[in-house]
Amino acid sequence: MTPALPAIASSEIVTVLQTAMAPAFLLVGLGAMLALFAGRLARIIDRSRVLQDLFGQTEGKEHDLIVNELHDLQKRIKLVNSAIYLSVISAIVVCVLIGLLFTMGLVGNLPLDQVVAGAFLVAVILLSMALVQFLREVRIGIRDFMIREEFLERDEK
Repeated sequence: MTPALPAIASSEIVTVLQTAMAPAFLLVGLGAMLALFAGRLARIIDRSRVLQDLFGQTEGKEHDLIVNELHDLQKRIKLVNSAIYLSVISAIVVCVLIGLLFTMGLVGNLPLDQVVAGAFLVAVILLSMALVQFLREVRIGIRDFMIREEFLERDEK
């Protein structure tokens, strides 16, 4: 009866682990990004709750400003959510990549080089797409943060 996996020396296992764990740094970065995105989402939701409480208490121009900001907050929520989804999918692909690298290192003769390269490419593309969504959200947030002229109290000279 032959074993399912060939015997591997301890030094080879260390090398396999080092190779397979290299993409783990990408996971650390993705985790930090997810924390950032979750924080932004929480702040947006908090702001939308404040505005929803003010919604029935305002009229005229002030009411219109609240409605416009609520529309923008809804857009921002959707963008941050999509950035979160894309980042999580990217992290899952990186986990699969780590598993593939580990399996290739243990078995040795699996022709998965193209699959590994493809998985890495997919992870990076998903990460890039998440960053684009985040950039779009930031642009809307900055545009909404434009301070109204009456609050600036500029001296006209």
